[in-house]
Amino acid sequence: MIFDPFIRGNELAAGINPDELKADYILVSHGHEDHTGDLIYVAKQTSAKVLCNWEIHSWLNSNGVSNTHPMNIGGKWNFDFGVMKMVAAAHSSSLPDGSYGGNPAGFVVQNADDCFYYAGDTAMIMDMEFISKTYRLDFAFLPIGDNFTMDAEDASSAAKMLHCNKIIGMHYDTFGFIKIDHQQTMRIFNNKGIELILMEIGQTLDTTP
Repeated sequence: MIFDPFIRGNELAAGINPDELKADYILVSHGHEDHTGDLIYVAKQTSAKVLCNWEIHSWLNSNGVSNTHPMNIGGKWNFDFGVMKMVAAAHSSSLPDGSYGGNPAGFVVQNADDCFYYAGDTAMIMDMEFISKTYRLDFAFLPIGDNFTMDAEDASSAAKMLHCNKIIGMHYDTFGFIKIDHQQTMRIFNNKGIELILMEIGQTLDTTP
């Protein structure tokens, strides 16, 4: 499973070869180029099914990618990896050609082994509290880079709303607007008793409790 593929053009991912990626599914949170930059290429290269909103589904179909599953906010579907629900995100969305990218989204994925939340690009929103009332999350991916999304303070508060104490940080350091102070960011989470994981590019993480 791949989320929001952005590899070529991302200097942090210079060591990743998109030709070597393997995936059965690609989940796309919204249309911005730093989330869809390699989407068409990787979708064709892997033949993975792309899970996304209706507008991105239509854009992909018009660009030769037909293995798609369109969804919208509040909907869920039972895939072979488990149940995936598309949830709200507070952001904007346009596609690389300037066309409308539909509503931005996050995803909750649940199966017999794990339940996790991928927030996509978002501000802190009350919907996160609703997620905690429905799901018991094992971990969550939250943006922490500020400027375009939540910062570390808001993300740590969001973790409390989600009742989730294992957070994987994302959407930081890719370019100048979202560079973070790693030590300060870790302190913010540690002071609230929340584990924050800042992964290295290419790192593998075992999420077993």
